[in-house]
Amino acid sequence: MRCDTWVFFRTIGFNCILSAFIMSSFISCIADGPGVSPNVPTPDSGYTLGPEDVLLVSVWKDEHLTREVVVRPDGLISFPLVGDVPAEGRTVEELRLDLAKRLIKYIPAVNLTVAVIKPLSYKVYVVGRVAKPGEFLVGHYTDVLQALSLAGGLTPFAAENDIKVVRRVMGQQQTFPFRYGDVRKGIDLEQNIMLQRGDVVMVP
Repeated sequence: MRCDTWVFFRTIGFNCILSAFIMSSFISCIADGPGVSPNVPTPDSGYTLGPEDVLLVSVWKDEHLTREVVVRPDGLISFPLVGDVPAEGRTVEELRLDLAKRLIKYIPAVNLTVAVIKPLSYKVYVVGRVAKPGEFLVGHYTDVLQALSLAGGLTPFAAENDIKVVRRVMGQQQTFPFRYGDVRKGIDLEQNIMLQRGDVVMVP
C-alpha cells in the first residue's frame, strides 16, 4: 500500500512538471509569433532580380500565360500581351504588381504569382593571388571572407592587407579596402562587407 501511494504521488508530480513545461512552451510560442523561432533566420524577401535569373510566372486558370521567363542582359523580361517589362533591380513582389497592372487591361481580376526558380544572377568574382580565381555563382549572400574561401584561400605570396573589393554603381567604380591579416586577428571586422552582385575581390 505504501509503495502504491509513492507511485501515485510520483506520477502526479511528473504530470505537473510536464504540464508546466508544455504551458511555458506554449506561452513562448505566442510571444515569438506563429512559426517563428528567434534562432532561425527568416527568408530574405528583399532579393532583387538580375540578369539570367529564371522566373516562373503563373496566371491562375490560364495555362497559356503560365511560363518560365529569363531576365535578359538588358534587365527586361518578355511576356505575352504586355511585351517587355523591367525586372532587374526589382523584388519579385514589385515585378508581380507591375505585371498584374499591365495584364488587367486584357484579363479582368487577373490573379498571378511570380517565383524565382533559378537564381543565376548573384555572381561574384575573385581574381589575383588565390588558389582558384574566377567567377562564382552563389546561392546565398556572401561576404569577402566567404568569397575568398570559395576561391580556395590566398596563395603564400598574396599581399593579404592590400585586398580590394571593386564595385560598379550607376556606372561609377567604387573600391573598398580589405585587410585580411587584421580581420583574421579579429580587428576591424566591419571590413568584411556583404558582397553585391558583380563585385570583384582583387588579391594582389
